[in-house]
Amino acid sequence: MALISKIKKIQQGLLMLAKNPWLLNHILADDSRWWQEIKKQDPLQNALPQVRLDILFPDFTETLNCFSFLGGGSLPTDIALLTGLAQKIDDCKYFEIGTWRGESVINVAEHAAESHTLNLSREEIEALGLPSAYANLHGFFSKENQNIQHHYGDSRHFDYAALKQKFDLIFVDGDHRFEFVKNDTEKVFQYLTHEESIVVWHDYAYNPEKPRPEVLAGILAGLPKGLKKRLYHVENTMCAIYSPVALETHKLITPVQPTHVFKLEIEQRSLKR
Repeated sequence: MALISKIKKIQQGLLMLAKNPWLLNHILADDSRWWQEIKKQDPLQNALPQVRLDILFPDFTETLNCFSFLGGGSLPTDIALLTGLAQKIDDCKYFEIGTWRGESVINVAEHAAESHTLNLSREEIEALGLPSAYANLHGFFSKENQNIQHHYGDSRHFDYAALKQKFDLIFVDGDHRFEFVKNDTEKVFQYLTHEESIVVWHDYAYNPEKPRPEVLAGILAGLPKGLKKRLYHVENTMCAIYSPVALETHKLITPVQPTHVFKLEIEQRSLKR
């Protein structure tokens, strides 16, 4: 019976591939393939060197006033990384690719002089066959904030040059497939950065202890030559960071033995909508 069941599953799988050949991409795009791609770009690369949060921010302490603890979002430490960086930069100008519910930009906007976020429009999201309820959630926290400028379009074709400005802090959190990460990285460094800009990529890692090779491969492929030595994984986050200055680092050794912990104070507030 077990053999018959397996044969039926194989037949069903082949039928699905015949009807939806694009599914083959998901089968082929496993982690081992992307590690091989990374080795082609950088034979010594298997994970980015790590930098501790307290190296970036001595006496690291952050408060997030908007965090939903819902799916598809960031870790508290991911957003605290962004707010901490924004506070270090005078009159910080912030740009992000990938708005989702607007959690990251609403927190950064408390500390930045200027905040911009780019996402597909509701119509573009629905055109992909995604439900209206999902499309309407984009910018849920941020769209009514007058200090946040919302831009709409596909990051592959968006006219960044039309913005006519550079940004101090850029957060890349759009589509995490290789070709999109590569494109977003190329466009960010071509149009949005200046010599002191800091760039942060979300979902460089599946979790703070496990790099996500497809995203790393996209970053390495899109990053201008000569900048890889300033690319790091921020410890206790899922983020990679490009720093214009060299940072003190250490190697990721898993499983990680904790050397520090974080204090969390959680207060629930009702939303008035």
